[in-house]
Amino acid sequence: MKILVIEDDPKTGDYLKKGLRESGYAVDLSRTGTDGLQMAMSHDYDLVVLDVTLPGIDGWQIMPTLRSKGNGRGDTRVLFLTARDQLSDRIRGLELGADDYLVKPFSFTELVLRIRTLLKRGAVRDADVYEVADLKLDVLRRKVTREGTEIALTNKEFLLLHLLVRRQGEALSRTLIASEVWNMNFDSDTNVVDVAIKRLRAKVDRPFATPLIHTVRSIGYAFGDVAAEGAAE
Repeated sequence: MKILVIEDDPKTGDYLKKGLRESGYAVDLSRTGTDGLQMAMSHDYDLVVLDVTLPGIDGWQIMPTLRSKGNGRGDTRVLFLTARDQLSDRIRGLELGADDYLVKPFSFTELVLRIRTLLKRGAVRDADVYEVADLKLDVLRRKVTREGTEIALTNKEFLLLHLLVRRQGEALSRTLIASEVWNMNFDSDTNVVDVAIKRLRAKVDRPFATPLIHTVRSIGYAFGDVAAEGAAE
């Protein structure tokens, strides 16, 4: 599998190149958006790891060209790896056609797992609206309803629910959740994830008949209308 890393920070770029090669991938590195796009359009890459802020042209400008019809590279998986951590940035990246979005600072182990998942199962892009059982989550309008009743959520609660819904059916570890929602490394002595899940359940599950948020023993949490294997309420 061949990966292109487009990253202007020398330390980060070299770290990614070395680490991904040690993980078994063939890796090319570009330090500018202009050169990176040219490389992406000229060679067959299985996946592109793309920063947003780049010299020349930025990642926002690169993404539509990669996805444009007729360029022969439209099915290349793309993972944004960037310090741009606002929800609006995530939405923009996914709307432009990225398959995944990971915020710096990041766990290299998680990055490799995401890359493996994308390369194994193909492009999995975010949607504007998700519907799971009787729950509807509108990403762009930041609106959540269940049985037609609107549910008021804080920003972090919305991010947490969005993560759970977007990866429904998967058992997500507390470490991954903490990294995605709070951009923090999980401390086993910190119960921020469990407290947030408890508050989210009080709004999303308890007023309704069917629970959608499930505890997965020894791992973390999963979302869906049927409990994940090994889950406990």
